[in-house]
Amino acid sequence: MSSDTADPPPAAAPRQHVLEVERCERLSDAELAELCEATDAAIIEGGGFGWIEPQGRAALERHFRGVLLVPERELFIARLDGHVVGSVQLVRPPRNNEAQAFAAHLTHAYLAPYARGHGLARMMVRRVEERAAALGHRVLNLDVRETQTTAIALFESLGYVRWGTHPAYARVRGRIVAGHYYYKLLDPPRGGRRAARAAEAPP
Repeated sequence: MSSDTADPPPAAAPRQHVLEVERCERLSDAELAELCEATDAAIIEGGGFGWIEPQGRAALERHFRGVLLVPERELFIARLDGHVVGSVQLVRPPRNNEAQAFAAHLTHAYLAPYARGHGLARMMVRRVEERAAALGHRVLNLDVRETQTTAIALFESLGYVRWGTHPAYARVRGRIVAGHYYYKLLDPPRGGRRAARAAEAPP
């Protein structure tokens, strides 16, 4: 059979990436190194973190080790093909704030630029929502700079309602930037108390 009439070889199937989001109570040295690298990469891109300039590994290691020690904070890490590429935090109200015990806060959600486009950001938000609901929270709050348009589009697509805008929310390289505030009502988890007890168990 001549080459001009031969059937072309079958196209290679697109690679299936392994996506994971997990709550963690400890980080290995390797995981911490990958998380610090992803965090600095996200900071440079201007996404999802309070820092404006990259902090370097030593400062970020101190930050994340501190996060793991705070009882009201829970750290979730995102993995792409087994490598840590981003994180998000769930912040619960302190025990003495009974009036707002029904609400929690989603904060510091970001992915490294090289891990975007696979659906991990959506997975991270969903995982935090599930955890918050299982712990008995019925409202999840968050805030975001107006310049973070990709994050805003994601949150709004997931049903978050913008309830206000702070015109002087942040200062980024000398420019005052507004910020938007969102909330979402969470459905109680299926399974009631059993689901809540399972959520309290270590990951």
